[in-house]
Amino acid sequence: MSEQTKTNLLGLTTPQMEAFFDSIGEKRFRTAQVMKWIHHYGVDNFDEMTNLSKALRAKLKDVAEVRGPEIVYQDFSDDGTRKWVLKVDGGSCIETVLIPMDEKRRTLCVSSQVGCSLDCSFCSTGKQGFQRNLTPAEIIGQVWVAQRSFGPRTDTKQRPVTNVVMMGMGEPLMNFEPVMSSMRLMLDDMGYGLSKRRVTLSTSGVVPQLEKMIGQIDVALAISLHAPNDELRNELVPINKKYPIHMLLDTCQRYLDTLGDNRSITIEYTLIAGVNDQPQQAAQLAKVLRKLDCKINLIPFNPFPNNDYMRPSRNAIMRFRDALIDSGYVVTVRSTRGDDIDAACGQLVGQVMDRTRRSAKYAENLIDSVQIVDAGQNQDAV
Repeated sequence: MSEQTKTNLLGLTTPQMEAFFDSIGEKRFRTAQVMKWIHHYGVDNFDEMTNLSKALRAKLKDVAEVRGPEIVYQDFSDDGTRKWVLKVDGGSCIETVLIPMDEKRRTLCVSSQVGCSLDCSFCSTGKQGFQRNLTPAEIIGQVWVAQRSFGPRTDTKQRPVTNVVMMGMGEPLMNFEPVMSSMRLMLDDMGYGLSKRRVTLSTSGVVPQLEKMIGQIDVALAISLHAPNDELRNELVPINKKYPIHMLLDTCQRYLDTLGDNRSITIEYTLIAGVNDQPQQAAQLAKVLRKLDCKINLIPFNPFPNNDYMRPSRNAIMRFRDALIDSGYVVTVRSTRGDDIDAACGQLVGQVMDRTRRSAKYAENLIDSVQIVDAGQNQDAV
């Protein structure tokens, strides 16, 4: 069998792996053995799977592979954050970030697409345009790469990655089935054995796909809201023109109703100086969220080139936070992590072979802005 037609076992869920072994005439109990080698121990060489017979290992080498994304670059922040640039099929690159939360918790920010089609105005990923959706192997491969970076696991109860957030490049709900399959692998004891409360899907509000998610999977949900009213959100998050705030929040409540007691949704709100950080906007936000069980995560804007937005002052951030707390909400302010290696929220770019041509326009604008600065400097010199 040629390399091109080999089955990549990395992205297969338990039922899919069982079907694979059925198809090659092997017993289903092999599923648990192979999945543990791949996901618990990070093994990609069938010869190292020593509890398999030599005949089965030879067969697997003929018909299958374990192939993750290629690491082309990695960097480590002073605060312990790790960033990988990973090459995927087609030549484009995505970015994945592992953030140490404390001594016990490490959160991995996973990408779901090469680029992003939504073009939110405050996010550098969207300015790079969109090429394609990632496959399940490319999505779960990011978790696999991060786990392997800590070396072989001698204790399978020890998890180098304790939390996963689908908050990297792309809109997860625009790549629905591969994202659902990947999250099932994250939850599966034969995969990464993560708690349903420790896997989070973040969406800008693709309402039909969020509706489709109801009853399919039980993971934490985060909503990228970023504005307290439709007029402003239309500017910041253009998909709001199609699925306005009331429609999105109603769907969120229906999803929440299926999860049982003591569950809430996280509202993500990027604070941008002079745009959405005013006290009256905090009051609007408190009012619009009043019927939803939620907590609010405030994210100070992380600057990137060729963008006029600015991060609010600390005083403005604290005023906004305190106003929401006074309204009865649980509010956190996200610490900026990894900004020295461009790994902070909203800064993930990768290298995208753009199908939307947005990245070309972005590059032209960047060149124009540099030329304007150069001209000004030349005038000053004269």
